Amino acid sequence: MKSPPAGWPRISSAVFYDDPAAAIDWLCRAFGFEVRLKVEGEGGRIEHSELVFGEGLIMVNGAGHAERPGQERMVSPRSANGGNTQILCVCVDDVDAHCARARAAGAQIFREPETTDYGEDYWSDRTYGALDPEGHQWFFMQRIRDANADGK
Repeated sequence: MKSPPAGWPRISSAVFYDDPAAAIDWLCRAFGFEVRLKVEGEGGRIEHSELVFGEGLIMVNGAGHAERPGQERMVSPRSANGGNTQILCVCVDDVDAHCARARAAGAQIFREPETTDYGEDYWSDRTYGALDPEGHQWFFMQRIRDANADGK
């Protein structure tokens, strides 16, 4: 398998918003993303954007633009009665501090930080869930304990 292009992870996700410019600003302020690229078109419309978090990358785009086949189906949860077809998971260094930052920026916390231990053969994570202003679900997790090193 060939390597992905330089600066791109093997897998990335696109997230669609009714107001992508506002979403980009909010995601940076609340969740700590950084803008790597923002291409603005006519009237400030977001044509393409790339936000990074560590080595992770998401693209934030406008919902429902029908320039290419299939794009008319790319909608914000706000436009779909809050429905989500994907949940984004991001690993952070300190879940509790990250949750406090998100809450202060207006994120709706739908799952308070909690630790889940999957047993000594697996791992333990501390995780919380948040909704952004347009209703996308995000999970942020911190690895508390790795699986047993010997695999038993």
